[in-house]
Order: sequence, then C-alpha cells, then structure tokens
Amino acid sequence: MERSGNADLKHLKPQIAPFREEMILNMGPQHPSTHGVLNFLIVTDGEVIHQALPNVGYLHRGFEKLAEQTPYTTFIPYTDRIDYLAAMFGNHAYVLAVEKLAEIEVPGRAEFLRVIVCELNRIASHLISTGALALDIGATTPFVHWIRERECINDIMEAICGARLTYNYMRIGGVSRDINESIADQILKFLDHFEPMIDEYNRLISFNEIFIKRLANVAVISQIDAVNFGLVGPNLRGSGIEMDIRKIMPYSVYDRFDFDVPFGEGFKGTLGDSYDRYFVRILEIKESCSIVRQALSKLPKGNIKAKVKRKLKIKENECYSSVESARGEMGMYLVSDGTDKPYRLKIKTGSFTAMSIVEKVSQRLMVADLIAFIGSLDVVAPEIDR
Repeated sequence: MERSGNADLKHLKPQIAPFREEMILNMGPQHPSTHGVLNFLIVTDGEVIHQALPNVGYLHRGFEKLAEQTPYTTFIPYTDRIDYLAAMFGNHAYVLAVEKLAEIEVPGRAEFLRVIVCELNRIASHLISTGALALDIGATTPFVHWIRERECINDIMEAICGARLTYNYMRIGGVSRDINESIADQILKFLDHFEPMIDEYNRLISFNEIFIKRLANVAVISQIDAVNFGLVGPNLRGSGIEMDIRKIMPYSVYDRFDFDVPFGEGFKGTLGDSYDRYFVRILEIKESCSIVRQALSKLPKGNIKAKVKRKLKIKENECYSSVESARGEMGMYLVSDGTDKPYRLKIKTGSFTAMSIVEKVSQRLMVADLIAFIGSLDVVAPEIDR
C-alpha cells in the first residue's frame, strides 16, 4: 500500500477530519487481495478504516460497444471474458437472450449439457473463491488443495470443449460438442472423489477456530442493506435471503432438478457476516455436485444444436435474459434493429453491484478485516469493468 497521489483525491474526494491523525492509502490496483486490477482509496486512523472508496475502471475493455459491431453468432467468445473464472455463465446468458429474441428452440440434450458444464464451472469458481479467501487472511494450505481439485474440472472441460478457462462452448441454439460415455464416466469419477473432499476441507479450514474468528461477525450486511444495495447471488443469500434465479425464474431445464438453495443462518456468528458469505459457497458446491449427477442420469438422446442461419438477423425487438452465475445474477439486456448485429447490449453482473456496498460496510473495520470482507464478496475485476 502506498500514499495516494493528488489525482485520486480529486476523483474520489475522501472525507478527512482535520482534528484526527488520518492517512490516505491506496490498496491496489496491483494488490493480491483485490482479486484483480482494482483500487481502494482508504482513509485510516492507524489500523481503523474511516472510509474505503472503490475506484474501478482499470480493466474496462468496451464489451458492450464491441457487441454493436459484432454479429450475433460471433460475439460468444467475448462473453467468456466477462468473468474468466466462470465463463460458461457469460456464454449461457448471452445465447439465452439471442434465442429468446430469435424464437429459437434448443434441443433437450443441449439444455442438459449446458446445465452440466455450468454447474461444473460453478464448482470451479467457488473453489477459487473459498480457497483464495483463506489465502488472503494467511492460510496457504487450503488453496493448494482446492487448486488440485479445480485442475480435475479443468481436465473435464478440456475433454468437453477443448479449453480450460475461456470455453466458447455454447452456441445459439445449443452447444458446440457432445459428450460421450467416457467423459460422463470421468465426471462421475471426479464427483465420487470430490464430494468426500468437501468434508475434509471443512475440517481443515471451515471449522478452524482461527479462520472462524477472522470471518465471524466481520463486515455484517443486513438483509435490508443487501436488498437496497442490489446484492445478488451468494452475497445476497449470505444475508439470509433465499433468492436464486434457478428457483424463482427457472431457465433452461433447472426446473427438472431437485436441489436446495443455501442461505446464511449466522452459522458461526451474526447473520450476514463474512463467514456466512463464505460458507454459503461451500454449501453451493455440494448442491452443484447433486445437480450434475441428476443431469447425467437424466441426459436425453438427440441433437445438440438447432439449425440456425450463419448470418442470423433478428427483427426489431428487445429482451432481458438472466442466469444464476457463480457471482449471482448475470443479465443481458439485448436490443435488435433488424440487422445481423445487436443494436445495444447491456450487461448486468454481481461483482459490480457488490462494489456499491463496500464504502458503507467498511467503516470502522480494521485494514486486515477489509481484506477478509473483499474476499468474502468474491469479486472478479472483469465483471466490474466490462
């Protein structure tokens, strides 16, 4: 952390009390605990934070403007870069929006394949989230264990679509490749190995007394604030609100699966604290394993892609489509003007909305607790800037 420059002061205007001995510090943009290229301008009195202002935009790449210049069918690879840790959800949200506008019916087998890859990707993303949170506050061993398990998912993804991080797997009307019995067996073997590892991981870190003390009762977000600040996904459910798009507005074939929606209960401290947000993600990993097993057991035969024109033109219309990403609601507001390119694409992400609450919750936190708070929000910089 370094003393900030005048440019930051003019842009963010932190409130400094003249009668207190306060310092203005920069955390980031290059800082291991900001989970990407982010800057937090912090006003501190010793180790106590009086104000923490998120300063975003370091990773802005103009995604939404690019969409206006790219045909519908060739924009999919760009959606991988919205959230590189959970790229399947960017694929899914975008193709759902286009399919809704173009009135394209997706084959049943393709819908099940989409669910399988998305839930595997949710597990992989949560492994990074929960492992990195432990790493941020000083526990190095758990992250190594979770990275090992995530590599198994990466191997499966590579077998399915040829890529390990940015997949470009989904297509308008279906998916690019089918899975065979060998890949299905590989997924089941992974689940057989991985599900007992979740309990091992909990014994290692989730129920560790030091880890609990670092997160329980820290950075509490009330239910009212969680709603008013527009939080979504595990950050909203961590405050005890049972809101999951897969349940309340089912898309794809999620209404055919039996799964629970974990939410915060004050597991080790106060409802809505950093530990609740962390442990909700651990519970979600278990539910995703269950969904993948059900999808494999019910996987129908048939085509994996509907017939779609290579140069797809959509009559003038607009729609909003959303999915439950690893970081909550990822939405696409798509406007067509009759050409082969979108007239407008507006993207909604969970990491961006999470930034709005940082200033309020961080007041009176210790600097070390701000690190835990940011880690519990599970933000990823490309989702914030786009």
